[in-house]
Amino acid sequence: MLFSVGSTYLELYYTVFCLPSTQIQLITTPLLVVGHGTKSMHKKLKKTHSYDQNKDARTSWNFYCWGLGMALEKGSVCVTGAGGYLASWVVKLLLSKDYLVHGTVRDPADDKNAHLMKIDQATENLKLFKADLLDYSSLSSAIQGCRGVFHVASPVPFTRVSNPEVEVIEPAVKGTLNVLKACAEAKVKRVVIVSSGSAVLSNPSWPKGQVMDENCWSDKEYCRATKNWYNLSKTEAESEAWEYAKRSGLDVVAICPSLILGPILQSTVNASTMVLIKILKDGCASLENKLRPIIDVRDVTEALLLAYETPEAEGRYICTAHAIRVKDLVEKLRSMYPNYNYPKSFTEEEQEAVMISSEKLQRLGWSFRSLEETLIDSVENYQKTGLLD
Repeated sequence: MLFSVGSTYLELYYTVFCLPSTQIQLITTPLLVVGHGTKSMHKKLKKTHSYDQNKDARTSWNFYCWGLGMALEKGSVCVTGAGGYLASWVVKLLLSKDYLVHGTVRDPADDKNAHLMKIDQATENLKLFKADLLDYSSLSSAIQGCRGVFHVASPVPFTRVSNPEVEVIEPAVKGTLNVLKACAEAKVKRVVIVSSGSAVLSNPSWPKGQVMDENCWSDKEYCRATKNWYNLSKTEAESEAWEYAKRSGLDVVAICPSLILGPILQSTVNASTMVLIKILKDGCASLENKLRPIIDVRDVTEALLLAYETPEAEGRYICTAHAIRVKDLVEKLRSMYPNYNYPKSFTEEEQEAVMISSEKLQRLGWSFRSLEETLIDSVENYQKTGLLD
């Protein structure tokens, strides 16, 4: 028999069963498992059952069929920008749930992607594809054969950009459309897009004092006027994604996370992690006392998988957990880690703070960890990786 699981093929050769009364006895089971994504299941079976013909054949056979059915049900999924901060955690979670993962990276041989192959089950169930968001054919190759796609990749500028259209906006918008077109062509069942709270928050017309929900969108002209290019790129990309979904009938769900903190898996430092590192070690004379909505990277990852696996999930979901002033955040950190070089003083932000809610996502069954857990895990991870030296 030949079973197709996305790009994976399982060839099973077996002979005959004897059925004396109620007991099934397997006479012989030469087993060959071939193809990307099957080694871990084969190892589990071999480790648990030594193929001793004197053992209960039903146990061995049922175990194998369970693993095969699980792989058949889940199939392959693609994660764009797999080597990035959030995407690395997405890959890790998917592998732990026995998905077969296609990950797109600019260069699979680059050392900055080496951490991916160290994740449990990566050797067996992760395949990296060289791809670029602006190269449709490379994305198409990675997505082909996948049931689902997690579009995580998007440029996040560390510093001021000289040409925002080319450096930030075009890659975000065109890259998203390329991914969606490739998904439609490959007949992907569902696409989960990582948008951002930045596509929600920049709206001066939203009623003052009213909590922002999924109906609120950042104002594009306001983003341009304030040169908030990242917010503009995420707003443009998500709005274009919804337009494409309407035209094509593609099943799209969007997750809009706030500031993402938590431990890192990759060797390079990302923009949101740098926010916390600077608070811990820069010792700046003054820092704006902004209200920071914060979410743990692992909780965002769980939200993405929940949105993918829950049939009734639809539309966009704000993903945030804790809102805290920078000054209060510093005091909380100082109480746990008193020896770092914290900001000396704080200035009050000029604009009125806005609040966003993840109530819709929580109704879907999502929950989040405490802020203390996020901060402790973040700092201890940074310490181990030398980021705070």
